[in-house]
Amino acid sequence: MSEQYGVGDASYRAAGGLQGLRRLVDDFYRYMDELPQAAEVRAMHPASLALARDKLACFLSGWLGGPKLFGEKYGPIAIPSFHAQWPISAEHAEAWLSCMQQAIAVQGYAPDFADYLLTQLRVPAQRIVQASAARHG
Repeated sequence: MSEQYGVGDASYRAAGGLQGLRRLVDDFYRYMDELPQAAEVRAMHPASLALARDKLACFLSGWLGGPKLFGEKYGPIAIPSFHAQWPISAEHAEAWLSCMQQAIAVQGYAPDFADYLLTQLRVPAQRIVQASAARHG
């Protein structure tokens, strides 16, 4: 690894920039539609995933050190509090992460970046579960 992921825009570039992130998000939602273990999480989304796709790609852009597109388009990011409107369990988070793991696997990322990205995505997933538990008991 010649660059340190998480520093500057190294992660954003490793993901292929915005085009790469849009491919990742498209594959992620394809797996969400296809995998039986993701059915409950998919049901939390509207039938059309166009807005969810754009929001996730824009979020990932800024989160990985690229342009802060989410804030520009949608305003402040409040991931745990936004998602707390649904009762999200650890099983839901694992289903989400499973879809993301499979989507990451088909991107052709360097193995160290693929591992890094999935590890980093576990953090907001766990925070969402905690926020949901605090709200829904």
